[in-house]
Amino acid sequence: MAEAAVVQKPSAWRALGVALTNRKTFFMLVFGFASGLPFALFLGTLFAWLTEAEVDLETMGIFSLIGLAYAFQFLWSPLIDKADLPLLRKLGKRKQWIVPMQIALGVILVTMSVLEPRTQLGWFSLLAGIGAFASATQDIAINAWRIDVADDKATIDILSTVYQMGYRFSSLVGGALGLIIAARIGWPETYMMMGAILLGAGFIGLFAPNAEGDALATSEVADEQVLALRKAGELNPNIRGRALGLVGLLWAIAIGVVLTFMIMSMTYAPEDRPNPTEFTRNFGPWIIVATIILPALIAGWLSAQKREGRHVLTEDAPPVSGGAYALDHLYRALVLPLVEFVGRMGWSLVLILAVVLTYRICDAIWGTFAYPFYLGELKYTNDEVAFASKFFGVGAIIAGLALGGLMLTTIGRMATLLIGGLLAALTNLLYADLAVGGANMQAVSDAVGFTWAISQVPVIGSAGLAKLTITIAFENLAIGIAGAAYIAWLSSIVSKKFSAVQYALLSSLTLLVGTLGRGALGEMIENQGYFDVFVLTTFIGLAASVLVCLEWYRQVRAGSEAGIIAPEAQPAE
Repeated sequence: MAEAAVVQKPSAWRALGVALTNRKTFFMLVFGFASGLPFALFLGTLFAWLTEAEVDLETMGIFSLIGLAYAFQFLWSPLIDKADLPLLRKLGKRKQWIVPMQIALGVILVTMSVLEPRTQLGWFSLLAGIGAFASATQDIAINAWRIDVADDKATIDILSTVYQMGYRFSSLVGGALGLIIAARIGWPETYMMMGAILLGAGFIGLFAPNAEGDALATSEVADEQVLALRKAGELNPNIRGRALGLVGLLWAIAIGVVLTFMIMSMTYAPEDRPNPTEFTRNFGPWIIVATIILPALIAGWLSAQKREGRHVLTEDAPPVSGGAYALDHLYRALVLPLVEFVGRMGWSLVLILAVVLTYRICDAIWGTFAYPFYLGELKYTNDEVAFASKFFGVGAIIAGLALGGLMLTTIGRMATLLIGGLLAALTNLLYADLAVGGANMQAVSDAVGFTWAISQVPVIGSAGLAKLTITIAFENLAIGIAGAAYIAWLSSIVSKKFSAVQYALLSSLTLLVGTLGRGALGEMIENQGYFDVFVLTTFIGLAASVLVCLEWYRQVRAGSEAGIIAPEAQPAE
């Protein structure tokens, strides 16, 4: 047994070296950077510019709508998966969306740089909204590209890790570094510079490789899949039509609710505008139910009917055209991805959704309350928090991602997912110690010489900052490991044929559950204090680790390899 382990190590290291030098890895780094930069500029740095321009808080509140584009990006993911853009399909199935979105983002940022936020706020907010939509669309296509191009050299594990490294680095460039640059050359020049960077990313993206079989037009693939729906053994068109009608109605209601909210927010007087946080909390769960939970149940029923031979065609049905053909296309775009996923996973889907809903919940919720904790509860200064959480913290996350990528290659995906989850959960106890004075973290910092090192930092170096910095470092290192494993695992369970829709649906659950839980967590902080909250989030993280163990056991029993390539789709249902 020991000898086998020794034999495997060189191959793992060799595979890691091959993956890191693969050209796909380079483009994944570029795409990750291009994906994270708009998010940082539209949802973080932009508010600093608006504040400096003396835009009032009520008016600034409308910009929080930008976050909805990211939270509900799955609503238009079927379009990205199944539609071709005129004249751009030659770039590739995914690049036809990635490259234009990056160029559009670059143009938007450059245009915003020549506007004056206070006097031209209408144009400014319109461009920011369009930019957020383009950024979210780019994210859908980039995530799908990562899954599509993964192979035995550029593995899904390494591509997912490199993607996050680029994403995290761009948050530093667009966030902390953006603030520093703006203080020296001004906001317009800073946004013009960031726009030029995205234009450069769009140019580089032109040369990114495509997945095998990408030469076929999306429409050609669609025609084949639509024709397959009328073969013997496939579901009766009437049954499919009823399912499509139900799912289409649910999605239409969800899209209508989101559009109504956005129109009200854009056109109503400031005092009459709906609150984005309340909207997400009150309507978010129902949107998830309407667009994911109920359609998944319908998809499960359809899959069971086909598997048991009920309501299926006994012979090939003749090809159709016109409205019936259009309905088959809609079924293929909207319902078939869910039918494939539910049919492939079966009841295991319940376990998978449980992992999705709990694994990153601590990180997703905690982010909103980090600064109130650092500044209000612990009484650190803005400069101290910026140093600990932005510069040092981002460096720690990147180090964690690198370590996570190494662990994925050497010990496997599920082992890394479990270790990352445990570490991320236990680091909440470090914050619990800070909440009651931080004596233990101060002792650790003193013992390893970290306190002395921090005290040497000019201007902000202080012994009291050391315990915060080392706590953030441990947490971010754990987040990096957990994040690398989680994205790799999530990417590995979706089908390549439906990667855009399936990944967007699962990742949106991760994002929305954190948003929905912030209200309850904020109330708990008010009533019981931070210490109890950190203990609770520790237990949530430990529960998620138990679920990961069950998912690992499920994969072993199913005989599935933790693997290097995202699974291929099953034949069309």
